[in-house]
Amino acid sequence: MGGNPTTPAAPLSVDAWVGILVAAFVLALAVGAVVMYFVYKKSMDKKIGDSKTEASRIMEEARLEAQTLRKEALLEAKDEQLRLRNEFERESRQKRSELQKQENRINQKEDNLDKKETVLDGKLEAVEKTKRAIEEREQKLKEMEQELGNQHEKMVAELERVAGLTAAEAKENLIAEITEDAKRDAAVLVKEIEQKAKDEGEKRAKNIVGLAIQRCAVDHAAETTVSVVELPSEEMKGRIIGRMGRNIKALESVTGVDIIIDDTPDVITLTGFDPVRREIARLTLQKLVSDGRIHPGRIEEVADRVRRDIDNQIKEAGENAVFEAGLFGVHPELVKLLGRMKYRTSYGQNVLNHSLEVCFLSGLIAQELGADVKIAKRAGLLHDIGKAIDHEYEGTHIQIGVELARKYKEREEVVHAIAAHHGDVEAKTLEAIIVQAADAISGARPGARRESLENYVKRLEKLETLANSFAGVEQSYAIQAGREIRVIVKPEQVDDNATVFLAKEIAQKLESELEYPGQIKVNVIRELRSVEYAK
Repeated sequence: MGGNPTTPAAPLSVDAWVGILVAAFVLALAVGAVVMYFVYKKSMDKKIGDSKTEASRIMEEARLEAQTLRKEALLEAKDEQLRLRNEFERESRQKRSELQKQENRINQKEDNLDKKETVLDGKLEAVEKTKRAIEEREQKLKEMEQELGNQHEKMVAELERVAGLTAAEAKENLIAEITEDAKRDAAVLVKEIEQKAKDEGEKRAKNIVGLAIQRCAVDHAAETTVSVVELPSEEMKGRIIGRMGRNIKALESVTGVDIIIDDTPDVITLTGFDPVRREIARLTLQKLVSDGRIHPGRIEEVADRVRRDIDNQIKEAGENAVFEAGLFGVHPELVKLLGRMKYRTSYGQNVLNHSLEVCFLSGLIAQELGADVKIAKRAGLLHDIGKAIDHEYEGTHIQIGVELARKYKEREEVVHAIAAHHGDVEAKTLEAIIVQAADAISGARPGARRESLENYVKRLEKLETLANSFAGVEQSYAIQAGREIRVIVKPEQVDDNATVFLAKEIAQKLESELEYPGQIKVNVIRELRSVEYAK
């Protein structure tokens, strides 16, 4: 073969190969990066699209939910508006109904007041007629006296001529005759006037008082200064006395009452003028007996606990009394004193119950007579407030009550009614007179009070003695527990007309010299018997 043979290529060096590999690697990285970029961009575009789609869906759901909530809110608002409107209309109807009822009650009260005014006008007219009749009778009496005076000289002369009497003797006979005629006429007139007054006044008074008593009166009598504690056995007395008398001394020291242990089986007597202390001692002793542990330390512990309980009961009793009476604004100290009266008695009558009864009676009577009902009820409830602490201070319960009422800023009308309810001062207001009457009704009605047998017998004896002291009285008898006295007169000394004056004189003397609850009826009886025997 012709020509030069081809020279083989020289092999590449290591550096060349490294450069080639580096360039290839760089190129691969660049291509990979471009590919990754496009893949990432596509993925991100897809995610962005999905996100926009999800956001659109969420916004649509939110819009729909907002519309739904708006519709529900509108419906709820309409329902609430409808409910409020219905409630407003119902309350309006109720208020209109209540106003109509109140208007009817007011109209009814006005009608009742008009009727009462008509009745009072009629009674006033009857009183005026009675007054005119009395004036006419007085005028007739004056004319009769004048006529008798004109005839006096003629009668004296005639008597001297006919009877041959002296002027002095004739004068005495004439005076006796005129006096007898005047007494007879006066007695007849007094009977007529009293009968008319009773016909007009007693019926109305009895209706008012009877209605008040029927609505308020209850029997209430309790122990006064003694409490009795029953024991399970006689040996309990020794435990109460204790060694060397230490237990009974501790009891008396802590409670402030006297403890009497005598031969009466299974009974211990507690005495003391303070009813609250006596009640504390009674409850303390009962708890100690039921518990069985009796020693000075235990006695003090139980007594303190009972004293706290009694204080709470006193406060509660006072608050209940004020609430039951329907009064407001009573000072808390007066409320406590009212509660203390729960344990106070007078003639066996519970003072708190008596005060409530007087309060109710005063309110009813005041309403019937047109007086201030609130003042009357307040004064009736507080009229005996001094009895709550009259054993602790000097003075009567009236003086103490007046001081307490003024101290705790009660109105002057209430203070005056408290001061006048026993007649210590003259009653100047209608409410004070009403409280006087209500107090007398509550204390004098049967079953309200109880007095000791000794005082009861003495009062009856004195009642009969006073009646027997009058001239012409043959015998007298106290009946109906001293609420009536029947006086039998000698018919030859006391005529029918004189019995009227005798009854009045006896009643006046009883009022001035004898103390008694309520009222006493004086019944003078004149009986003439003519006896003859057929032979």
